Amino acid sequence: MTAVQTDPVGPVVSTPYGAVRGRYDNGVAVFRGIPYAAPPFGPLRFRPPAPPEPWDGVRDAGTFGPTPPKPPYSEAFAQYLSDPVVPGDDCLNLNVWTPEPGPGARLPVMVWLHGGALTRGSSGVPVYDGRPFARDGVVLVSVNYRLGVEGYGYFPDAPANPGLRDQLAALTWVHESIAAFGGDPDRITLFGQSAGAISIGALLAAPQAQGLVRRAILQSGPPEAAERDKVRRMVRRMATRLKIPATAAAFAEIDRELLLRTQAEVGRLSSPVLGGPAFGIVVDGDVVPRDPMEALVEGEAARDVGLMTGWTRDEYRLWLVPGGLLERVDRLGAVALAGAMARCHTGAEVPRGYRALHPEAGTAEIVGQMVTDHLLRIPLHRLADARPGTYVYEFAWPSTLPGLGACHALELGFVFDTGDVPESRKLAGEGAPQELADEIHRAWVRFAVEGGPGWQGWDESHPVRVFGDGGTHTAHGPRDPELALWTAPAPARESSAVPVAADGSPQRATELRSVVRRLRLPGAVRRH
Repeated sequence: MTAVQTDPVGPVVSTPYGAVRGRYDNGVAVFRGIPYAAPPFGPLRFRPPAPPEPWDGVRDAGTFGPTPPKPPYSEAFAQYLSDPVVPGDDCLNLNVWTPEPGPGARLPVMVWLHGGALTRGSSGVPVYDGRPFARDGVVLVSVNYRLGVEGYGYFPDAPANPGLRDQLAALTWVHESIAAFGGDPDRITLFGQSAGAISIGALLAAPQAQGLVRRAILQSGPPEAAERDKVRRMVRRMATRLKIPATAAAFAEIDRELLLRTQAEVGRLSSPVLGGPAFGIVVDGDVVPRDPMEALVEGEAARDVGLMTGWTRDEYRLWLVPGGLLERVDRLGAVALAGAMARCHTGAEVPRGYRALHPEAGTAEIVGQMVTDHLLRIPLHRLADARPGTYVYEFAWPSTLPGLGACHALELGFVFDTGDVPESRKLAGEGAPQELADEIHRAWVRFAVEGGPGWQGWDESHPVRVFGDGGTHTAHGPRDPELALWTAPAPARESSAVPVAADGSPQRATELRSVVRRLRLPGAVRRH
């Protein structure tokens, strides 16, 4: 039975596992830290999520619940990105903001999956405050899920992708329980950024998630599966440092803090620009039966789900500006271009084409835009081509902080309309235009409510809604000249297995490996 009660302290809603008491915040009912699964420790460590234990009485849901274990951002990135930590074991929890708790309201629902390279982040980041969505008639849900080796380690003796399975369990909870909070389980929009968007791609393709989602927004993250060997190498390197077997049973015996330190040490050279071992979602024959992109492009998965997707103009600047990496890439010149070509599996004709299109650009910008196109724009174009009617955007407003431009994750304060919180200003700087936030936030709400954000869906003219570049407007094929370089015929194209310098001369494979060492990356700089 689901019901809602009100009292001077806050609203009380019944869930399948027990009643929870939230708080009122400027007319919005907020419920924080509701468990959707049992604490993933002890015998449940590295295992799929299990249902939470039911509780008697009314559980207080006034504060954010514990966050999953995660290492802190390096100092270079912490100046731009906030990642609060709440200690405790009961970390598989979620939060609900609703304008009208109680069955009968049947309001549209948006479920948020945070980014953080599958190693960092949480639902408690202040930028992700759901009150503006609830203010505008949407029930907003944000989710914590396991991260790093706890959530995405690949072991021979445990099911893969426990973090993704957490997200699936949360989504199932929402579908079964959200009506008690005023939401419509048949109008759920799943949205996320970076690692959260990549997760959404996998969930849309998961057989167990079919019918749970009506619409989805993928921000700066395409559907993809990581190479198993890439993830396995992360686990093996951690095991070597810890002097234990690379098994879930052995890792489960290790103290969490030691695991986090070891994970941070092993992952510090991972980079979206130069690759390297990293945690990721892998094909497991179960929740991920095949590569999510192939399932969505070639198969029938989620054919009835409406899609919106996009990117920021200067994604790469969040990867390269912290710690002075942008200047180091510029100094490396041809060596950095060789590394980018190897990373993107292309020959010298592609960077030559970028230089011809952008003769004023430095090496770092060429490298950054190449990697951004390889990782994000090419696969998202492919997704939109296979799903006509998909809505595509580009966020182009530049941060007022030096060098960041329209970088990765900058759009989040605009999407959530939380530009006034200090954590948004850490990335946007001062003076972010409220009118732009109004436009973007309204488009996301409109997509969830009506199925369309207010611009033309994808067709052969490649319409892209550009936010923040001389006024919001629709451009047709704004990235087509660059992306065409990747499919243009290339006579005597060099093998992608060998790094090639900008002048076409072969480079030793060891030179590519030296790029990582010469950059001296200050902590993990994978996609946020």
